[in-house]
Amino acid sequence: MSFDPETLRYNDQGLLPVVAQDEHSGDVLMLAWMNAEAVVKTLETRRVTYWSRSRSELWVKGATSGHTQELIDLRVDCDRDCLLAIVRQTGPACHTNRRNCFYTSVKTGEEVELFAPEK
Repeated sequence: MSFDPETLRYNDQGLLPVVAQDEHSGDVLMLAWMNAEAVVKTLETRRVTYWSRSRSELWVKGATSGHTQELIDLRVDCDRDCLLAIVRQTGPACHTNRRNCFYTSVKTGEEVELFAPEK
């Protein structure tokens, strides 16, 4: 069965959320957005490409930082409105220089930092 990115259910801005998960640890690294062009480019190049909502342009993960994501598998959820990218992460995934973007925890009403940026 061939895959057509136009069959995905994008939001009103033409985007859908993508969860990036580390291939080895299974850790959720980040959440970002893709449009149809980013999906196609990611599948063609195997370098994960997102849509930057703040810059309104395609963004190849790691193009400036060197902290790249190589696509291992791209999975579509049951409603076709969200993707799971299984990736081989090189360097930190978060722009704060942390391994992942989920570095704080809210417990008993307090927000706690779980880990510091990598050096």
